[in-house]
Amino acid sequence: MLVALLAAVSMTAAASGEIPIEHRGAARSYLIHLPNDREPAAPAALVVVLHGLGADASTAPRMSGMDAKADREGFIALYPNGRSLSWNAWRCCGAAEVKQFDDVGFIRAVVEKVAREHAVDRKRIYATGISNGAMMAYRLGCEAADVFAAIAPVAGAMLTNDCRPSTALSVVVFHGMADDVVPFDGGNLSTSFPRIDASVPFAVEFWTRHDDCERTPAQDKRGPVRHERYVCPGGRAVELYAIDGVGHAWPRGEVSAADLMWDFFAAHPKP
Repeated sequence: MLVALLAAVSMTAAASGEIPIEHRGAARSYLIHLPNDREPAAPAALVVVLHGLGADASTAPRMSGMDAKADREGFIALYPNGRSLSWNAWRCCGAAEVKQFDDVGFIRAVVEKVAREHAVDRKRIYATGISNGAMMAYRLGCEAADVFAAIAPVAGAMLTNDCRPSTALSVVVFHGMADDVVPFDGGNLSTSFPRIDASVPFAVEFWTRHDDCERTPAQDKRGPVRHERYVCPGGRAVELYAIDGVGHAWPRGEVSAADLMWDFFAAHPKP
């Protein structure tokens, strides 16, 4: 039965461009974008982009604009598929959380496979995502800090009081002040998946404390964007972009999350 299922998934993946992988007996898949559709000449950074709840890997490049950014900057973009269009991010969301899928293990396996098959700089592996994908990025920071140099959650909450990273890592957070799905100040306004979300300041305070950063950030405000920068030892940093008037969305246009997070990633490899 499993062989037949894997074969069926493999055929579907081939038709869609998705690459199949088996993890813990389940057929899973991912998309990959090489810069300008070519293998990098030298080991390149790898950016893992995680879709939101109800979406899949095919929507992530359009949502994030990361393919175009990868072409300009020369990194590899990786888009894993969550099972049942969801990620197991502690208290959220969907079937992945209910059935307790091992999504941390799956993403580790995908990153390892891609790093074996392509020219990847293992000191420059990063994760981002939106909404449920951002929550998963937080979980990767907590449980796979040995793999990732930095994470960049967008419009997500850190839904745990038991985050135990194996090492320090850099974090940049993007969140709209008008988010009515994952509110900036916490709580929950969603009726589909009722829960209590932690606030964005909760996540920022955790990472600045874990990374032993300076307690008072450098701040500036340009138009709708409030930017806080915390300096941390070892060349690491924690930053927040809080954006007025933006709801539950990936900031693009006047405020480009893809541009800002890539600048942050490029400045913060593993030591």
